[in-house]
Amino acid sequence: MLKPISASEWDFHRAAHLLNRAGFGGTPTEIDAMVRMGHEAAVDWLVAWERVAEDFPKPVWAKPDPTVAESMQTMQKADAETRRAMQQERQREYRAQAVELQHWWLNRMGRTRRPLQEKLTLFWHGHFATSLQKVKMPYLMWRQNEVFRRHGGGGWWNLVDQVTRDPAMLIWLDQARSRPDHPNENYARELMELFTLGEGHYSERDVLEAARALTGLTLARSRQEPAFRPRLHDAGEKTILGTTARFDVGTFLRHLVSQPASDRFITARLWSFFGTDTVSTELGDALATEFRKSGRRFQPFLRTLFLAEEFYAPGVVRQQIKSPVQLLIAATRQLERDLPPLPISSNAIRLLGQDLFLPPNVKGWDGGIAWINTNTLVNRQNLALLLVTGENPLPAVARGGKAGDRPRGRRRPKNPIGAVLASKLVPEADRKDPQRLIAALEKRLLQGSFSPAERATIEKHLARLGSLDDAEVLGLLRLSMSTPDYQLC
Repeated sequence: MLKPISASEWDFHRAAHLLNRAGFGGTPTEIDAMVRMGHEAAVDWLVAWERVAEDFPKPVWAKPDPTVAESMQTMQKADAETRRAMQQERQREYRAQAVELQHWWLNRMGRTRRPLQEKLTLFWHGHFATSLQKVKMPYLMWRQNEVFRRHGGGGWWNLVDQVTRDPAMLIWLDQARSRPDHPNENYARELMELFTLGEGHYSERDVLEAARALTGLTLARSRQEPAFRPRLHDAGEKTILGTTARFDVGTFLRHLVSQPASDRFITARLWSFFGTDTVSTELGDALATEFRKSGRRFQPFLRTLFLAEEFYAPGVVRQQIKSPVQLLIAATRQLERDLPPLPISSNAIRLLGQDLFLPPNVKGWDGGIAWINTNTLVNRQNLALLLVTGENPLPAVARGGKAGDRPRGRRRPKNPIGAVLASKLVPEADRKDPQRLIAALEKRLLQGSFSPAERATIEKHLARLGSLDDAEVLGLLRLSMSTPDYQLC
């Protein structure tokens, strides 16, 4: 298991698969460059992202707010009407920052020179799902996003430790409210069930004892930083997962991530995200063993994963339904265009069902076939129209709204972002022969082949058109991106 593919097997289609799954896809030119690198060098370029310089400026407001404590005191002393006005003003400020934060991250994913680092950040955002709905402050969500980016490729214990002490998580799962006389079990439970072990690998007694171990860890709200208050920590003995000791936060987390069940759980989750939902017993054992051999560090583990034959198996390649974020970012890269501006891009992924920083619950997004329903499929086709022609048919939905909600207010300008450059994407030479044209569309958009039914549809469309001008090429691009084939990577 996990044997590397041979050098002779490395080709355009495997390089495209690697870039799609370990990043957000790319142009034929970028994929060809990865083929020339060779398999190991291409994987190393993705995994060893620290070698690639990147300086992406943060939002101007992404820093602790020194006025929080003063504002809280002022609100407490104010009359009801003044307090309500202050709250509304703060909410307006936070809403504007929230939309800007989402667009900031989408832009970063689209422009990054470290695609795996951003793709892994997206994985951790869904794994440690935390929502602005309860956290409120966009700065704290940005801060958590940076935790995933800085520590997501390192050691498992360090990442869990950083997330446990993260202010957004302390608020989201109520750890900041835990007290030794009444330990809050919310974070302890989700930490074991959803984040590290999975169901069936802990008891209710373990949850209670773990909650005791985590007491003392709280939030300094005025500084928006984690704090440990020894007087609030239960220093007594606890028995957790069969071991009795005076567990504190750090020793408990080390004990937790050293469990064999944790190795199997997190590697299966990673395989589900980067590979497929199916993890055989044999593959699960191999993944867990490799993770332990890597010192429970994610970058070396992912290097082994992306070199392995299993990652390039027919049951893996082009078998994953693109998430809304993957669909949007990959499409902009393939079409060689910028991300649509605010609020269009944020509205697009919201309509498709993946509102960044607002996961539906602590389990995150279900993914897979759950991305597709009658409403989201129509909106995927509308997104193709937007990105190819610039025409925006997508209805505006308020933040927190559901895909398929009715349009609110006036429609946006018909052509807000302009059409892509047809002559660059499909040169004149590729338009003269229908088979050559279809091959060019497949290479740019699918890195695979259209299904027989979809190919027949495109061939009939071409037969009716005759010669192709730029407008007709745009229509073909839109048609190709609206097919079921395009929804897969």
